[in-house]
Order: sequence, then C-alpha cells, then structure tokens
Amino acid sequence: MLKENYHIAVPTAFQDDETLDTKNTLNHIRRLYDQGIRSVLVCGSTGEQHSLSLNEKIELLTALENEEVLIHKMEIIFGISSIRQSEAEVLAKEISKTNIAAILLGYPPYLLPTQHEALTYSKSIISLAEKPVILYNNPARTGFDLSIESVLELARLESVIGLKEAGNPNKASDILHNLSEKTFYIYAGGERDLLQKIQYGFTRLSSIAGNIAPIKIQSWFENLLSGNTIQQEEMDNITVTLNAIYNGSPIVNVKRELGHQGTTLGTCRKPLGNS
Repeated sequence: MLKENYHIAVPTAFQDDETLDTKNTLNHIRRLYDQGIRSVLVCGSTGEQHSLSLNEKIELLTALENEEVLIHKMEIIFGISSIRQSEAEVLAKEISKTNIAAILLGYPPYLLPTQHEALTYSKSIISLAEKPVILYNNPARTGFDLSIESVLELARLESVIGLKEAGNPNKASDILHNLSEKTFYIYAGGERDLLQKIQYGFTRLSSIAGNIAPIKIQSWFENLLSGNTIQQEEMDNITVTLNAIYNGSPIVNVKRELGHQGTTLGTCRKPLGNS
C-alpha cells in the first residue's frame, strides 16, 4: 500500500537530438527528494509515455533501481502503458524484479479497446508486475474510457489500490460507494478543478505543477483536503504557478519553468514544443 497522498509526475529529460537523458531525469528526482518530496511518478503522465521505446523505459527503470537512496526512501511509481500489450507485459516482468513501489496502469491511445479487451490487458499486466496498481483513466488523451463497472471488477484484485481519474470526476462517488469494504484511493490527475474533485471524493494528487513548486503545491493540496482556510495571498501565488503550467502545453511549460530554475530537462520530443 502506498502511504503518500501526493506524488509528482516528473517529465522525462531528452537531449537536443531527442535521445533519452536518463542522468538529468534522475537529477530532477533527486532535487525533489532534497526538497522533501517522497513520491514521484516516472514514465507515466505528462504525455511522454508513448514516445518512449520499451528499451528506453527499461533503461530508466534500471537507472532508478541503481539509485540506492531514491529507490529505498521514496515511493517511486512507474507507468506502464503501450500500444502493444506484449511490450507492456515485458516491462511489467522487469518491474516485478525491482524495488519500484507501484505501477500506474494506463491504456493505449487510438486503439479503442472494448471494456472486455481492456480488462484482459489489465489483468495480464497486473499479474506480471506483482506490485500495487493505480489504474489510469484519461479518455481525452487515449479515446478510451474505463467504465465504472470495469474499475469495480479490477478493484476486486487485492493489488489494485486506486484510480487516477482524468475523465468524469462524478465517477468517484459511485466507485467509492461500491468499494466501501476496501481502502481505495482516487487520484486527481493534475491541479485543475482540484477543490471540486476533492468534494467528489478524490483524496490523492498526481501533481504536474509540483515539479516547479513542490512544497507549495503539496501544502495547498493538504490544506484543501483538511478543509483549512487558504489565505488570499497564498491562493494568488498558487494561481500564478498554475497559470504558468496550464496556459498551453503543460509539459512544455514545466520544462521551460524548470529551465528558469536551473534544472536541465532539455527539449520535448516534437511535435511538442514546435514553435
């Protein structure tokens, strides 16, 4: 079970020629750790998952496993999703051999599997990974919407501990109502409409803006969860941060803002970042 209610979905660093930059990807995670962050999502959100080859994903995984401090003192969540189920299964097997804390299980874009096909895909990867699982539903990006019924079926598996829902937030209350016998977490994918999502039953955050203001976003989220009053000055600062990230392409903006802070993550793979 994952203890942290807040993790940061970290971008992947690339060289100017768009080759994978594992060193600077890990450097960014180390900086977050040094600032007090104890959980990150690697190779998951931020839109770069499907640009990475299987070999690149395994390279990142291997590098993380060799980072003694990070792998043992952080809850590192690793994203699994692929156009080809066979490649996702290979990655799941590799993850099963590591100290990765959990997986984020996403669905392939464009293919539009049926619910039955998606369930079969999910169960295969879950069984091979042998890790706690957060399901990831993002129909705006994939074109596929994991149904409430499918979520509930997968949640019967002991290892499935939560859902990152980037689609209809109304789902949360129905899902939680039907899973009252099990601890099950609903993660917000990013900071948009966060207070509303908390009111629907979301209790965890997969943060994007946390890359550039890790503790500020964490504090804001935890105050929202607790129902604490947020001072206007604090809210104004949060709004400035969110506008910097969400006005345009979030991943492009995150890398730009991190560059201003002296953190090198390089370019995005085109067409992201086209000017």
